Amino acid sequence: MSNKIKETLQEEVERVKVLTEEAARSGAYLYPLKGMVFFATHRSLWRPLMARLVPTMSLSAGVLAFMFIFTYLPQAAVLSLFNGPLAALSTVFLTLSESSTIINLLSRNFLIEEALVDTFDGTLVAMDKTHIVAEGRQINAGRHDAVGKLGKLVKKPFEKFTPTAIIRYFMYLPLNFIPVVGTAIFLTLQGRRAGPTSHTRYFQLKGWNSSRRDEWVREHQAAYTGFGVVAVLLELVPFASILFAFTNTVGAALWAADLEGSGTTAPKLKEQAASAE
Repeated sequence: MSNKIKETLQEEVERVKVLTEEAARSGAYLYPLKGMVFFATHRSLWRPLMARLVPTMSLSAGVLAFMFIFTYLPQAAVLSLFNGPLAALSTVFLTLSESSTIINLLSRNFLIEEALVDTFDGTLVAMDKTHIVAEGRQINAGRHDAVGKLGKLVKKPFEKFTPTAIIRYFMYLPLNFIPVVGTAIFLTLQGRRAGPTSHTRYFQLKGWNSSRRDEWVREHQAAYTGFGVVAVLLELVPFASILFAFTNTVGAALWAADLEGSGTTAPKLKEQAASAE
């Protein structure tokens, strides 16, 4: 039984290694960092964040305080049985990850969902991709700044945080019992889920159905994982996680704009339209 577990773990480590190498070659992991720079230099994109800053910061502070006061020590005690002296560090990552999940679940569903959509759409407008945004909302042509041009939503935005995502998260939690390697695999799996989610709005604006989205994500799984891992790590930073949620959204929009500029997503969309006719 123990040999089977070791073999499974070795296979997972090898799979993560290959995925990491492909993600590094794609360069998609740089987009969260590009998003930070672009956000900092485009003040009009600050408005959606500033409008939600106080309630989201209060939520983050409350969740982090609760999790570290009531869950850190019990989890550290359990992890110390498996990780030894590394348990303290592993538990910090685990507690931050749990807190980030709770904060994302609550904030994205109740506080910042539309603000993130405005940020994504505003970034596309700032990148001269207004024609894409016009597929999902009205455009105020008379305004000059990117966010000011955004009118009423025609298509409802991002997907809600699904029960399936929560179940998978708790399924992956035991990986943290494995020193260092387990935490790395856990973060990679979280990134693999978070990456495609960052382009949910883009897929919606493109008018892709679920099969077309799944096909695209499979073809670019490594790139999305690279983006997702960096985004997840940034959103683990206490109190700054909400800020990084917005800069990651900007990064995802910059990536989408580059895909549009390169025509990468265009051929199969045309084929799909032709087959529909």
